[in-house]
Amino acid sequence: MRRICATLWVAFWMAAAPGWAQQADQVSPSIPFSVSTPILTLNQERLVLETLFGKRIQSEREAEFAALAAENRKIEAELLAEEQALTDQRPTMEPDAFRVLANAFDDKVVAIREAQDAKQVTISRKAEEDQQNFLQRVVPVLASLAQENNAVAILDARSLILSSNAIDITDIAIARIDATMGDGTSSP
Repeated sequence: MRRICATLWVAFWMAAAPGWAQQADQVSPSIPFSVSTPILTLNQERLVLETLFGKRIQSEREAEFAALAAENRKIEAELLAEEQALTDQRPTMEPDAFRVLANAFDDKVVAIREAQDAKQVTISRKAEEDQQNFLQRVVPVLASLAQENNAVAILDARSLILSSNAIDITDIAIARIDATMGDGTSSP
């Protein structure tokens, strides 16, 4: 497998080298590169964390998770108080009567836990949908940056083993996304 990857890597570089040499004098004024390159890199995580649009969706989900955590703490306190009251009643109750109340309490706890877990899953799904929507909406901006620089690909910088910082367009993409989309609340 390594031999195949190495062979493909060498073949790619040999095929790409002439094109890079021809493009060296066609540097786009929008990106301060010293040479033009058919491959650009981008840190997708930074796009989500540092653009106004990404910050807004992150903030909204964090607020929902924080509200759910507060709700969970309140429910937990109420259940602890109810459990303590039930425990305090135990010495004065018949075992069968206590068992009925204890089982009902256990069923209540299980139902609440399932409901709260479902809320967390819903928020997590919304976060995933938001990220997919974000990426779909920024594709035109990224495509424009690629076209301006005669690039054939934009790779996620986090998945590369070695690359030059000169081909990283993350800062430029963040600025362009902020300028064209703001916080993403306007329709595309």
